[in-house]
Amino acid sequence: MGFSKQREGCFPASGSDKGEVRARPELGWGLSWEQVPGRTSWIWTLGTLGILSSVLGGFKRSSCSMPLTRLLGMWEPGDHFRDELPQLCSRPWISLNLTVGTFPEIWLKTKRKDQAKVAGTCLLTVRVLQANGLPSKDLVTSSDCYVTLDLPTASSHTLQTRTVKNSRNPVWNQSFHFRIHRLLKNVVELKVFDQDLLTKDDPVLSVLFDVGTLRAGESRRQSFSLSTQEDGRLEVEFRLQSLTDREEQLISNGILVARELSCLHVQLKKTGNPEGSESRVQLVVAGACEGPQDASVGANSFRFHYPACWEQDLSVHLQDDPQEQLKVPLRTLPSSELVRLVFPTSQEPLMRLELKKEEGPKELAVRLGCGLCPEEQAFLSKRKQVVAAALKKALQLDQDLQDDEIPVIAVMATGGGIRAMTSLYGQLAGLRELGLLDCISYITGASGSTWALANLYEDPEWSQKDLTGPTELLKTQVTKSKLGALAPSQLWRYRQELAERARLGHPTCFTNLWALINETLLHDEPHEHKLSDQREALSRGQNPLPIYCALNSKERGLTTFEFGEWCEFSPYEVGFPKYGAFIPSELFGSEFFMGRLVKQLPESRICFLEGIWSNLFAASLQDSLYWASEPTQFWDRWAQDQASLDKEQVPHLKIAEPPATGGRIAEFFTGLLTKRPLAQATHNFMRGLHFHKDYFHHPHFSTWKATKLDGLPNQLTPMEPHLCLLDVGYFINTSCPPLLQPTRDVDLILSLDYNLHGAFQQLQLVSRFCQEQGIPFPPISPSPEEQRQPQECHVFCDPTQPEAPTVLHFPLVNDSFQDHSAPGVPRTQEEKAAGKVNLSSSDSPYHYTKVTYSQEDVDKLLRLTHYNICNNQERLREALRQAVQRRKQRRSE
Repeated sequence: MGFSKQREGCFPASGSDKGEVRARPELGWGLSWEQVPGRTSWIWTLGTLGILSSVLGGFKRSSCSMPLTRLLGMWEPGDHFRDELPQLCSRPWISLNLTVGTFPEIWLKTKRKDQAKVAGTCLLTVRVLQANGLPSKDLVTSSDCYVTLDLPTASSHTLQTRTVKNSRNPVWNQSFHFRIHRLLKNVVELKVFDQDLLTKDDPVLSVLFDVGTLRAGESRRQSFSLSTQEDGRLEVEFRLQSLTDREEQLISNGILVARELSCLHVQLKKTGNPEGSESRVQLVVAGACEGPQDASVGANSFRFHYPACWEQDLSVHLQDDPQEQLKVPLRTLPSSELVRLVFPTSQEPLMRLELKKEEGPKELAVRLGCGLCPEEQAFLSKRKQVVAAALKKALQLDQDLQDDEIPVIAVMATGGGIRAMTSLYGQLAGLRELGLLDCISYITGASGSTWALANLYEDPEWSQKDLTGPTELLKTQVTKSKLGALAPSQLWRYRQELAERARLGHPTCFTNLWALINETLLHDEPHEHKLSDQREALSRGQNPLPIYCALNSKERGLTTFEFGEWCEFSPYEVGFPKYGAFIPSELFGSEFFMGRLVKQLPESRICFLEGIWSNLFAASLQDSLYWASEPTQFWDRWAQDQASLDKEQVPHLKIAEPPATGGRIAEFFTGLLTKRPLAQATHNFMRGLHFHKDYFHHPHFSTWKATKLDGLPNQLTPMEPHLCLLDVGYFINTSCPPLLQPTRDVDLILSLDYNLHGAFQQLQLVSRFCQEQGIPFPPISPSPEEQRQPQECHVFCDPTQPEAPTVLHFPLVNDSFQDHSAPGVPRTQEEKAAGKVNLSSSDSPYHYTKVTYSQEDVDKLLRLTHYNICNNQERLREALRQAVQRRKQRRSE
């Protein structure tokens, strides 16, 4: 391994006594090293932390200028952490492996250590002792209480004590055992219930206990009280013992953890009397990805994927006679050997079960990492050359730009239905006319603007061509009658395609029907184009990289404001920056478990993704209230929730009492307000993954945590079987978040805003979100005059935050276009009518509910948006010039 001095992406060459490497210095990464006289080892110093450790094997003294947030508070002795560092390496498969001993030791290997086993397995014993002074939930007698225990990192079962009748001071004295791993966030949930025969059992007490507060070998008796008074106490004893002979393979990005999988194959064959009637059985492996499966003799074999560390059973029972059951402890099955069993044993016909347990897939299909994928990095390398040539021409530069002088410039388009789609066409045509479209590296879209991008990227060379042809096709679709979308022939086609999707294994939801209707509204016939097909448009860096945005929420119980997670889609990957989890775009919709692909489904046509990106129908009543009202009060409440979350962080102990009568009524109405009758459903590719014990402090998770549940790992998205994706407009009508990732390092954002209500409102919400989350972004503070009469273009920057991008904001306004048919060309009296464009929020022909425009209206909107870009070419060029200058200054520093 070797690197030369001041060269990016390499490592120290043997025999060199001194040197330095700067890798993405704008992100704070840098390595310097020097020989220590008289020593045969290299010593690495984590300079920002002042931690020194000696590493054998020919390494020499070095300092690492990693950001403090990268390391601080994330490890304890014995912990392991692995992160891909493609930005540091010329070979993307090189990884950094950190093992924490007394001091952190940095081992840089050119080979993955996926086969390594990680120590830290422990036996947790939870002994539920007794309770004192429990309140009675029954009218006449004392409560009949029992306790349930849940620990999702160790078992899929909810365990339960026996029920103690008619006692306010029940004594259980029962022990429960869990095998856990200390690298995980293990949170036990204990609930006390009063058993009722005729109604739902009444909750009495709920406790969350973080097992990470226990030391190996420690035994602790804990008393959980309902209040500060002595009454209402639950007493539990916890004991943690190390299992030195049990090690486990773990793969983590510091937020999520993937564990080893096992795979069980089951096949039924008839034996005994061949004339007997055929019986059907149900196969169940609790905690397996596949869930219960109905089987019959002669059917294809069945598979169950389950965590290898869990001691699960295969349960088999006859559907006609549930008393006939068979339980097979899977830990007793030999690996990779066929085992035959006969079932049932007491009646004909007999069936032979053939079982075979194997190791599950080793390699992850989910990329756990917070950096850019190798494909996007390769694209940026190619796109840089296109951008450099375009900037040289546009800015009339005398010399070619060096690689580290080329700024990253992005277009950010908001949603707005047909209005957003049409406007984006006009503005992209304007950028191309000015010769600036090739200066763009990214284009992000939300809701209606994604429709325009999906159309354009069907042509791999679209940005290199005149946009007149695509624009004329757009006019045809926007002005046509939409009644045919609900014609009987179309409804029959929708039914057939939805039935086929259900047969393949896609969850059934209304969003899929909306996707097909929307496709008919925007096209004359079905389009076979898929998101991964857009890679062809990026193969030579000839077009900007498109990124599409959606929000993930909960199906019920929480509004989008209380639980909304940003999800990004590109031709390369789909993923959640918050969790550092991404999958190839062609696998979106397939079934995953514990980071592995367990059932691949055909990639969906892009219309089904457009349906997700513009999914207004998954809204709850509370979301609709936000959509129709002034957002300030919602954002004030959100900011308070964020402050509370940051203060509480992950609770080591949380005790909750059941709501009183008034609280139950409030819960009922909250349920009505937050339920999503038409919730979207897609297989969750993070399903089954567990959380790292320090996930909450990981810098990427900390940046994007913005929900009420972020401190409760047992309730976050990896615990859900399905994603619930919807339009970003129910939080902020923007597609900005992908551009705020530090790894994309965007210098200039061209903000294309299509909102009719408030020229700055949504951008101000983005700024407020970034301020709360600690994301570098300029303050959006227009003057009262600008608020009253917005201009065509506004510049927002923050010289005190050099890492924050500059924002060039283009609201949808009709300013000088009223009096000019082209920049510098006044309108004649006959042309005055063509300059009148109704952008009122109340009666505009471009309201988001309008799906058909007149020919005159679509022409006006296209000309207006084209004009607003071209009329501000000097501001655009100056912003580009400043972006180049900033890159040059950074290089000199």
